Amino acid sequence: MGFCTRYDGATKPHEDCIRALAKSCWIPICPEQLGGLATPREAAVLTGGNGHDVLAGRAQVITGSGRDVTENFIRGAEMVLQLARLQNISTVILKARSPSCAVHGKIGVTAALLKTHGYTLIEY
Repeated sequence: MGFCTRYDGATKPHEDCIRALAKSCWIPICPEQLGGLATPREAAVLTGGNGHDVLAGRAQVITGSGRDVTENFIRGAEMVLQLARLQNISTVILKARSPSCAVHGKIGVTAALLKTHGYTLIEY
């Protein structure tokens, strides 16, 4: 969307997504920031499984230096779910290839939680 929420503090706008949302009401949020992580922050990866596995306690989210940020990712995902419920949101647009937001391939932590609760997920 053009906000500097990426782990490296950069922005990576997706023009198709921006055009699709031009006439919509939307709420930009970053689950990793909501979970207490700063921007910029160290890149993190899902280790030992996918987002569903993280939520079930069978996998972790680990930074490049070995720091376990699993709880931050879970907390952020839970906050996104809470916001989606409070705002009566049914569809969530998420960032591809993110350990929080990926929908396709290795599903991220936030995407897994939202999917479990029946939300429609779109990945850009």
